[in-house]
Amino acid sequence: MEARFAVARQVADAVLFEGYVLYPYRASAAKNKLRWQFGVLVPPGWGAESEEHSFQRTECLMEPRSGARLSVELRFLHAQRRVVQRLAPGGEFETVAELELPDRVLVPWDEGAEERVTHVVAVDELQGDGVTVPFSRPAREETELVHDADGLLVGRLVRRCEEINGRVRLTASPLEGPYAAMRLTATVENTSPWTADEGAADRDAALPRSLVAAHLLLGLAPGSFLSMTDPPEWASGAVASCRNEHAWPVLAGEPGRSDVILSSPIILEDHPAIAPESPGALYDALEIDEILALRTAALTDQEKREARGTDRRAAEVIDLADSMPPEVLERLHGAVRSLREVTGPGPAEPADLTPDVPGLRPDTPWWDPESDRSVDPVTDRIIVDGQSIGAGSRVLLRPGLRRTDAQDLFLQGRSAHVEAVLHDVDGGVHLAVTVEGDPGVDIRRAQGRFLYFQPDEVAPLEDA
Repeated sequence: MEARFAVARQVADAVLFEGYVLYPYRASAAKNKLRWQFGVLVPPGWGAESEEHSFQRTECLMEPRSGARLSVELRFLHAQRRVVQRLAPGGEFETVAELELPDRVLVPWDEGAEERVTHVVAVDELQGDGVTVPFSRPAREETELVHDADGLLVGRLVRRCEEINGRVRLTASPLEGPYAAMRLTATVENTSPWTADEGAADRDAALPRSLVAAHLLLGLAPGSFLSMTDPPEWASGAVASCRNEHAWPVLAGEPGRSDVILSSPIILEDHPAIAPESPGALYDALEIDEILALRTAALTDQEKREARGTDRRAAEVIDLADSMPPEVLERLHGAVRSLREVTGPGPAEPADLTPDVPGLRPDTPWWDPESDRSVDPVTDRIIVDGQSIGAGSRVLLRPGLRRTDAQDLFLQGRSAHVEAVLHDVDGGVHLAVTVEGDPGVDIRRAQGRFLYFQPDEVAPLEDA
């Protein structure tokens, strides 16, 4: 089961560190003042007066075989407060707001230490009262000495963690009917104490005693789980009655397998995977990787020093953006996932899925321009309102009401140049255009970034 979990952890790591540190990766940035928005389980005494939760409940269906065992792995971040201290002339250390070094600027910051709670239990033991797995992480303090470029001691970092207590409760019950399926319930609770005099403290005070980005990995061997989004017909009613609170279980691990569940505070689809184009962890999935990498590389040297001093993971993002080769950056320019069924042959694809295109060799992708020279975006032309339109033609933009986004409405009535006539795999035609008077038209042409309209969204104009 460890090997199965290893595959699922690739996505689980992204869940664990989503929003950990946001662009521009500096502690002083407003975006990094309120962190950790997903899967935060606070102490129950504090959460009673807030909108935060102290528990997660996961409920799903499984089909265990004889002698099946359930492997459980709870993962979360334990927030640790980092204090920056400077070495004073008298040899004592004094707490400061920042400590400047040649390559970084150290500042106070909340780091996240990864924690795991694991347990393996026979499925037969989960019926009735089930099994409860308590866990505890003690308070601790660590010190890291800081030296300058010459190796001289200039300060230290002091990291402090508060005690955390919790438990994982596991129960299972058979479904009614002829099917050998069971309903599995896994509840994660934060049981850390919170005294009355601390009740008025803000969220920052509760974070060190919280389970941050908490999620579960569940593995069944031998046996399988049922999809919560695409269950078999006989199980659809039982799946609909499952109660999941502050978490959502999906099939994880290798595609085609169903023996691992990832229960995440972020809603995912079955068998989620990291995009193959991703250059590495950027921790800010609300941004597009390409834009994020370009913006990060464009930070000033001082901004990069502050980011490197904020967190080790932020420093890794800066180094990644600075060292990213052009071919990796080009790979981030876009990918069409919907074509995977025909693009690639994969081991699970049957041979009869190859489209029946005349003259197509079996080893040639049917979407490859070299496989069909009957179309050419530069020379192709179409008829619009009785006139021939192609690359170089002038058109009047009149975006359609049904499929237009808000930005296209600003282009109503503008004149444009047709750059290419494109045919999609469904037989549709699209015109790639640049707007007349656009000061960035040369850059758009160089990068191939055009605006796209359908033939009924333009009207011919007299060519220049």
